[in-house]
Amino acid sequence: MKIANRYGRKINYRSLQFLLLLLPPLIFFTVGMIVPLLMGMYDSFTDWDGLSVNKNFVGIKNYAAIFSDDIFTSAFKFTFLFMIFNTLIQNVGALLLAVVMDSSIKGKKIYRTIIFVPALLSPILVGQIWTKMYGVILPSLNGLLGSNFNFKLFSSPDTVLSGLVIANNWQWIGYWMLIYLAGLQGIPKDLYEACTVDGGNAFRKFIHITIPMLAPSITICTIGIATGSLKVFELIVASTGGGPGNSSQSIIMHIYNTAFGLQQPSYASAMSVVFLIILVVFALAQLLILRKREVQM
Repeated sequence: MKIANRYGRKINYRSLQFLLLLLPPLIFFTVGMIVPLLMGMYDSFTDWDGLSVNKNFVGIKNYAAIFSDDIFTSAFKFTFLFMIFNTLIQNVGALLLAVVMDSSIKGKKIYRTIIFVPALLSPILVGQIWTKMYGVILPSLNGLLGSNFNFKLFSSPDTVLSGLVIANNWQWIGYWMLIYLAGLQGIPKDLYEACTVDGGNAFRKFIHITIPMLAPSITICTIGIATGSLKVFELIVASTGGGPGNSSQSIIMHIYNTAFGLQQPSYASAMSVVFLIILVVFALAQLLILRKREVQM
C-alpha cells in the first residue's frame, strides 16, 4: 500500500516492512562479521599482544614475516594438498554414488540414508572416531588376517594426509551425493530416451547428457568442497592435533595456535587477512571458470 506524505512522495509500507525484517540480521552480521574483520585488519598492522591496551603501528612487518615463516609454508602446502585430493575424490565419488542411487536398485533409500548419516556428525566426533579406527580397530585386523598392513595413518608424516582425506571423505561424500542426486532427478528422461533411439549406450548418455546437465551441480559441489577443505580445523584438532610434528597443521590451525598459543594476535591477524584474500580469489576464479563451462555446455 502506498500513501502520500505531506511532501507528495509515496511511501511503500510493504517495502518498509521488508526492510525492517532485514534490519536485525543485518545488525548481527555487521557486529559479528564486519566489525571483527575491520578490527582484525587494523590489528594486523600493529604489534598488539592481545593483553595490553597499547597498540603500536608497525606497518607491513607482520605481513613480511609470513614469507619467512616455515610453519606457514608447511601449513599452506598441506592445506592445498588436502583441498586438491578432497575436491577430486569427493566430486568423482559423490557423482558415481548419485548415479548408482538414482538407478533402480533395491533398497536405495536405505543406502542413501547410510551414506548420508556421517554428514550429520560433528567433525570433532569424526576425528575421534577415525583416531580410534586407525589406532585400535583396524590394526587389530592384522592379527585376524595374518597381515602386516600399516593402518596407523595418523602416526607418520608420510601417511597423515591420506588418513585425514579418508576421514573427511567418509563424512562428506554423502552430503555432496545428495546434491548430485537432486541434479540427476531434474534431468528430463526424454533426453535419455532420444539417445537410446539414436543407438547411444550408457557411457554416451553419461558423457553427453548427464555431465552437461549436471554443470550447475558440479559448480556448487566443486566450490563447496574446495572452500570447506581450505578451512579444515576441527577434524585436525580432534585427531592429529597438527602432528606428527607440524605435518598436518592447516593454515587455520596455525593461525589459531599463533593467536592463542604464542600470544601473537597481530601476526595471526595478518595471516588471516592473507588467507581471506586467497580464499576469495580462489573461489571467484573457480566460479568464473565453472560458470563459463556451464554456458558452453
